[in-house]
Amino acid sequence: MKERQNAIYYITADGFSAAKNSPHLEVFRKLGIEVLVMYDRVDEWVVSTLTEFEGKPLQSVARGDLDLGKLGDEAAMQDPEKQQGGYKDLLEHMQNVLKERASGVRLTHRLTDSPACLVSDEHGMSMNLERLLKASGRQGPTIKPVLEINPRHPIVDRLKDESDGSRFSDWSHILFDQATLAEGGQLDDPATFVKRLNELMLALAGGPASRIWTPGA
Repeated sequence: MKERQNAIYYITADGFSAAKNSPHLEVFRKLGIEVLVMYDRVDEWVVSTLTEFEGKPLQSVARGDLDLGKLGDEAAMQDPEKQQGGYKDLLEHMQNVLKERASGVRLTHRLTDSPACLVSDEHGMSMNLERLLKASGRQGPTIKPVLEINPRHPIVDRLKDESDGSRFSDWSHILFDQATLAEGGQLDDPATFVKRLNELMLALAGGPASRIWTPGA
């Protein structure tokens, strides 16, 4: 563990590749902080009871707030209220668009390369555990994750200045869907995701923009 590190960090996933390549690990790689990669199904139940080791709490990198300021994360050491203020309108607009899918939208310090990621409530069920329960035929509570966006990513910066309501809605849903896929989840409506993505690719390529689904649906 690094000096002044107060927790043992871990990530759970349904496979080694999904865990190893998770966007939640980006800032940890940048700072050289080791993370336990846990990808067996039993691991979700293990960490629910094994909450600490030698006095150090185990903390999921994909749940709750993440404060790495003491470990050298410059972004985390910035005044959060000041940083959030510059993105207040964007966060509120995205939250309104994604209100049926996300419990909140906020800025993140977890990411260095990806534009967005999904985060579970600190004291709630993880999204990986929800998937495991569904796969076993057990119905757990429906989780609305928090969407965290990377203010340093060009897509987020571009979205901040997007004035077209339909395009803003499409980008917001695409970011949410991409974050779902990146952390090993499955889309409830993959066809709509593909349509949105194709429409935006056509627009960027200068092709015909014939809308074939309800904007923001």
